[in-house]
Amino acid sequence: ERQAVADHANNLASKIRNNLTNSLKSLGVDILTGVGTVLGPQKLKYGKGDSEDKTITAKDIIIATGSVPFVPRGIEVDGKTVITSDHALKLEFVPQWIAIVGSGYIGLEFSDVYTALGSEVTFIEALDQLMPGFDPEIGKLAQRVLINPRKIDSYTGVFASKITPARDGKPVQIELIDAKTKEPKETLEVDAALIATGRAPFTEGLGLENINVQTQRGFVPVDSRMRVIDVKGNLVPHLYCIGDANGKLMLAHAASAQGISVVEQISGKDHILNHLSIPAACFTHPEISMVGLTEPQAREKGAKEGFEVSIAKTSFKANTKALAENEGEGLAKLIYRPDNGEILGVHIFGLHAADLIHEASNAIALGTRIQDIKFAVHAHPTLSEVLDELFKSAKVFLYLTPKSTSTEI
Repeated sequence: ERQAVADHANNLASKIRNNLTNSLKSLGVDILTGVGTVLGPQKLKYGKGDSEDKTITAKDIIIATGSVPFVPRGIEVDGKTVITSDHALKLEFVPQWIAIVGSGYIGLEFSDVYTALGSEVTFIEALDQLMPGFDPEIGKLAQRVLINPRKIDSYTGVFASKITPARDGKPVQIELIDAKTKEPKETLEVDAALIATGRAPFTEGLGLENINVQTQRGFVPVDSRMRVIDVKGNLVPHLYCIGDANGKLMLAHAASAQGISVVEQISGKDHILNHLSIPAACFTHPEISMVGLTEPQAREKGAKEGFEVSIAKTSFKANTKALAENEGEGLAKLIYRPDNGEILGVHIFGLHAADLIHEASNAIALGTRIQDIKFAVHAHPTLSEVLDELFKSAKVFLYLTPKSTSTEI
């Protein structure tokens, strides 16, 4: 079973990589293999190390070097018993007991995989609650469904100050300290540890010093149009940076959207990407998805800018398609401005949440208000009706005059 899953994942990744390569070639794109270094404006070199470097020039240069797994100090990764997500994708073995350091997207997704394959999982989270990056209400529901019924326990408010791989007949050793006081807590002994503490930009050795650019915590500084900024705050002509390397939103589809935006600009068409309209998804069973602001973020913004925030919710238990598939556990949550119908955020936990989120994402991108989208028609019976009910349940008051009359939509 493990080998079948691993083979499927590896074959799929290889197929996608080959398809992308062939697609680039069919479009007439030359692929030069090697390590690239910026030499100056519109100029760089590349090489493989075993041959002489070659220098090339270009009208425009786009940095898209991506990221690598972030490994905190004190953690020794051996690629076998202490691993990152890169190693975990190969699924070379299924440990009886695995500790996952970090409970964000990566940690949650792999906990789903390992528990399905029979492993016991222990989360180690530095913050006081699991899934800190999610909307709190969605996070609590997800914990009740994805974590509590499964063979998963957790430590919150602690750091893994030191992790030693299994060796000499000893298991993996994890030394825990209090995240606030830094006092020692206890030492865990497990079969394996997955480091899921996020990703770090892969920007070392790019030669940015040659154009007077300094990274910020490893990220290449850019403006809203992805144009690279030097240490004096000036734009570097014809140089852009997209994706994880700029740190704006570390998601593959965000990098793609940024790339399209840059190409538009190179083609002479001004374009600014609205990052709040870019959705995110966590591929657990069931899935989690989100776009825009969480409720705490929206309320903070409302307090600063002087507007009210309202919430609407709908359950998957009221959806015919979800019930037909025996997947009624789920919730969709809308965060919005009741005074003008602006959609501030949408969060979904439930069957195919990753697919459902795009109606909300597109609405935010296009500036569509609730009073317009609530009249959209959805096929029955489909999961899309979850969003239909969500938007219809929102109450928007359009103020006709500064003082008196208002109309509820």
